[in-house]
Formats: sequence, C-alpha cells, structure tokens
Amino acid sequence: MLTTSSLMFPAIAQETDAPQEDENKQQIKVLPPAYDEQMMRLSEILGSLHYLRELCGANEGQLWRRKMQELIETEEPTPERRAEMTSRFNRGFRAFRETYRDCTDAALEANNRYIFEGTKLSSEIPTRYGR
Repeated sequence: MLTTSSLMFPAIAQETDAPQEDENKQQIKVLPPAYDEQMMRLSEILGSLHYLRELCGANEGQLWRRKMQELIETEEPTPERRAEMTSRFNRGFRAFRETYRDCTDAALEANNRYIFEGTKLSSEIPTRYGR
C-alpha cells in the first residue's frame, strides 16, 4: 500500500503544477511600444494610400501592400499587434473605397495629405523612439 500511495503523489504534484504555470504565463503581458499609436496610424495611412493611389492612376500595383508587409516584418509584432496593424490597414483602405469611386480633387488632396503624414511618421518613429 505504501508503494501505491507514493506512486500517486508525483502524478498529483504534476497536475497541480501545470495550472500554476499556465496562470503565470497568462499574467506576463507584452506591453505595446511607446510608438504604438503612431504605428497604427501609419498602418491606416498605408491602407488608404493603397486605395487612393490606384484610384488616381499611379499604376504602382501592390507597392503600398508590400510596404505594409515590410513594416510588419521589420516590427516583428506580437500576433495581437500584427492583427491590429492589419486591421488598421484594411480600415484605411475601406474608408476611402466607400467614399471615392473616382479620382476627384478631394481624393487627390487626401492622397497628398496622407503621403505627407506617412512620410512624417515613418521618419519620426525611428528618430524619436530608436526603432
């Protein structure tokens, strides 16, 4: 009987340790970087430009989608941040697709503003935050 009870204890100990380890892993959260909002805005701008530039005949193909992919690869975000960056890109694309069907003066103005803002953000982030 002593042998049976001693064989059971290690199994019980293993079962009780596993939930504690899972709880500890769940408590460790990776905080987003200080420049997270700027990065999300840049993602949205890239999506907007992907739509606007094509609408206005820039003939750049998938340039802005590739820039977004490069941004994600360089950033190496957590799966959650990656999903949010992708969502913001898509939101920027959809917002202009719902608004503009033709390349109007307003679409050109939005394009110019987004090029300016995107350029500013893409130089500010590494300069200010060292990334």
